[in-house]
Amino acid sequence: MRIVRALGAALLALGWAVSPAVADSPSPSPSDDSAAPTEAGTSFRTAAEFEPGQTATADGSAGDYLYWSFPADAGQRPTVEATVKLPDTHAAQTWQIDVYDGLRRRQACQYGSQTRTAAQGAASVELACTLRRVRAWSEPWANDPLPGTYYIRLTAVGLPTSDLGLPVSAEVRVEGKEIGGAAAVDGALAEPLVPGVAVKPEAEQEDSAVLSSIEPEDGWTSGWWSDRWVWTAVGGALAALAGVGGYALTRGSGRPTRA
Repeated sequence: MRIVRALGAALLALGWAVSPAVADSPSPSPSDDSAAPTEAGTSFRTAAEFEPGQTATADGSAGDYLYWSFPADAGQRPTVEATVKLPDTHAAQTWQIDVYDGLRRRQACQYGSQTRTAAQGAASVELACTLRRVRAWSEPWANDPLPGTYYIRLTAVGLPTSDLGLPVSAEVRVEGKEIGGAAAVDGALAEPLVPGVAVKPEAEQEDSAVLSSIEPEDGWTSGWWSDRWVWTAVGGALAALAGVGGYALTRGSGRPTRA
């Protein structure tokens, strides 16, 4: 039974050591909104970059396409939220947000109100799109979200002619919830998908465009580590403990009793 007690103590110590790793990872802390863009791009190439936790704003006209971009890493499940403030007088308008990955593949929303219609005269309309969890690796034929740059496109669809050109203002925010290793996969991309380009500020312009400069605050993950390794180790220790305990019980019950 000493072996059983020793294994139990080791397992308890292992649980204490890994408990912070298996706990839900906190969402990224909100960044300084003063650094968030106050204008939106008009295409993928000119998408305004911002970090998760920031609130990007932009003024535009009904009928425009507004573009932003943000980084999303493996293990995250991004939620995009948008609020469009409408003029006092307008007809019923339907607004929609679409999210594209670094290969400009449109990603489906797992849940959320991706398309909503604002009633005539409504002050604003709110939209939301929660993507599937970003995977560290995927089959070439799959359309899974992968680490890299993601693009947001906000626009009105089926807009009445009378409302074309009306002034609107938009706020866009992204929260990236960390999903544990229960949903992790093996493998990793060699590089994150960041093929998009963004225009440099005028003070820094040397060329007309550069590769996207945004990335997660802690950098891109390697993709090989996940807390599945922790659960695997704990499971192995439990199996060993059960085996030793079962052997000890069987051996003890099989001993002959003394007269």
